[in-house]
Amino acid sequence: MKKQISYIVGLLFCVTNAVAQERLTLEEAIRIGLENNYDIKLSKNSQEISENDLKYGAVAMLPVITGDLIGVNNVQTSETERANGEVNSANKAKATSLNYGVSLNWRIFDGFQMFTNYDKLKEFDKLSELNVKLNVQTTIADIIASYFDLVAQEQQLEATQTAIDVSNIRLKNADSRFKIGKGSKLELLAAKVDLSADSSQLLRQQSTYTSSKTKLNEILARDLNIPFDVSDTIIVDKSLSFETLKIQTEGQNPYLQIAAVNQKLSELNLKTIKGARYPTVTITSGYNFAKTTSPPTGFSIRSNTHGFNYGITASVNIFNGLQQTKNEKNAELELNSSRINQAKTSQSINAQLIRLYNDYQTNLKLVEVEKRNIDVSEENLKITLEKYRLGSIVPLELREAQRNFVDANARFANAQYQAKLAEISLRELAGLIEL
Repeated sequence: MKKQISYIVGLLFCVTNAVAQERLTLEEAIRIGLENNYDIKLSKNSQEISENDLKYGAVAMLPVITGDLIGVNNVQTSETERANGEVNSANKAKATSLNYGVSLNWRIFDGFQMFTNYDKLKEFDKLSELNVKLNVQTTIADIIASYFDLVAQEQQLEATQTAIDVSNIRLKNADSRFKIGKGSKLELLAAKVDLSADSSQLLRQQSTYTSSKTKLNEILARDLNIPFDVSDTIIVDKSLSFETLKIQTEGQNPYLQIAAVNQKLSELNLKTIKGARYPTVTITSGYNFAKTTSPPTGFSIRSNTHGFNYGITASVNIFNGLQQTKNEKNAELELNSSRINQAKTSQSINAQLIRLYNDYQTNLKLVEVEKRNIDVSEENLKITLEKYRLGSIVPLELREAQRNFVDANARFANAQYQAKLAEISLRELAGLIEL
């Protein structure tokens, strides 16, 4: 049946496929997408920044050592009169000052804030890893969904082409009958109208198919005009278990994991703010050298000093206009909000799981029902077409069988696609997206 394509459709199909197209497998599409996707690249850059922050985060606990050099030159004209009446003057006299040395500043206690900040860097690193994982899984899910959308559309395209084949047979038969005087012109015109309608449907389906190819190329972040073909079957995993998915979702869902990290960050933020109530203790030390020269108008014209200094500084916040109290209350509210958000996320994820699993089971049943409908409609079309050739039925019955066949194929392709979408969504929810 499907091999009996009319000359017109065959010519159209040959033009469409004049250029050899690559067969793009799902695995290859995912590989290309993971290599090229912009969101994944951006999230990986963010992850690398977080890794660098964590790698050097402990450095904040170490002392800060600086080297300083200050040199100043002055040219002055001065006049000095002493108590005994002696007058000393200098015209454009040069004065110099040179200071250099090494200083150390080490905060040894700040209310444990430095340790808390390091723990926050660890959580930010986890958050960046989760964002990469989320972007990877979302990209894979989008690629799989777009890929199998093309497969489903191709199946409908084939059914539409078969319908055109039947319409061409009907048109030839009606034309032959009209020419030998056994058929009416009304029958011939109806056959032409139906063929035209089927051809229009084919063009619309081809346009949708081409647009979907462009969309997949966009997801793969490659040249939008690259031609390719996809596989011709949709395979749905029928073995997914609700209880297993629920356990996996609770442990691996990226959104739940992100909510947990955000709650931890809120806890650490509150701890950091409370640390401001403790005193800050800093050790300072250094070695300095100073040299100055002055014009001969005073008691000293040159001075050299050098030496070692050390000390300790401690400060504590006694009162800062109730800012500390305000900051702590706000941090506690943020922590409470993060806990509420985690509960909300968990509730939303569980609701999605129930809905998606129900859709998954429903569409699996629909796939079985529509598969039987296809077999029946295809057999019915063959028998009806043969009867039409023999002249034992009217064209209207053939048209009805033809429509039933096309509709059954469309429903079957859609049921398969919807079942696959539900499967993909369930795997994405459980953090199980894979090839």
